[in-house]
Amino acid sequence: MSAVVYFSSASRNTERFVEHCDFPSCGVNVFRIPLQPNAAPLNVREPYIIIVPTYGGGDARKAVPPQVKRFLNDPANREWIRGVIASGNTNFGEAYAAAGPIISRKCHVPLMYRFELMGIQEDVHAVREGVRRFFIQSPTDRKTLQ
Repeated sequence: MSAVVYFSSASRNTERFVEHCDFPSCGVNVFRIPLQPNAAPLNVREPYIIIVPTYGGGDARKAVPPQVKRFLNDPANREWIRGVIASGNTNFGEAYAAAGPIISRKCHVPLMYRFELMGIQEDVHAVREGVRRFFIQSPTDRKTLQ
């Protein structure tokens, strides 16, 4: 099996993007990291690509949402990560989608794609097809979507 794990804030931008990708129709499971800190933690035990928004308003030290840090700090979850896709706001310049490169470096996986806010149809197509191809080729392959 293969999966996409995502985090979405109350704005639901990332959630809407993931919904538009319709991963289940191509055989990819979808799991959401809980928004509320007191919710039961998510445990994923299959190869996955994580899709995350960037927080911090341009401050790279605050780019990775705390809920994502909590999820990735679980060694069993971290074992299954195969890549990262990040969203951001180009208004933040150098910090655009900064959560992606941070997670990529810390987890030793490729930054596979970046998109702005909710993405556009081109982003949805690229991510959906890229994720599908990635998992067909090999769930442990560390190639990028582009």
